[in-house]
Amino acid sequence: MTNDLVAFLKARLDEDADLAERCDGAGFSAEWIAHGAAVDFGQGGLTGFHTAIARHVARHDPARVLREVEAKQRVLNRHMLSPAEGDPERPWDDRDDCQFDGDLWPCDDLLDLALLYQEHPDFPERYKSNRVTEERNDLTTSAPDKAGNSGEPQ
Repeated sequence: MTNDLVAFLKARLDEDADLAERCDGAGFSAEWIAHGAAVDFGQGGLTGFHTAIARHVARHDPARVLREVEAKQRVLNRHMLSPAEGDPERPWDDRDDCQFDGDLWPCDDLLDLALLYQEHPDFPERYKSNRVTEERNDLTTSAPDKAGNSGEPQ
């Protein structure tokens, strides 16, 4: 088992943090505020947004992005690879586990973090197809419609 997914995630989180820090370092306030169709960046603002877009942009200000990166890094650190080799508590062979929850590694929490970046060109291909397909199948086959039908075949 390799740590390619962890390396990928660390690189993306570093990129997110770097971009957020550059926005703040460029003289734009770390707290962005929406005013109707405008967003105040602390050093002027931009107008002409749809109100929902202005609120969305303001909600993802550099300070929030940095807090999100820190939180995701803590999750990532908890869900690291814990090889089973030589561990008397784990009688199975050739299985690597998540050190946090004992699930087969990479665990669902780690895969969920990675899915945020699935369109990135460096996304490890072996994690892309089956996870994305599972998510889409779950949404299309088991989600109830407005009438309460499950979508499952009768």
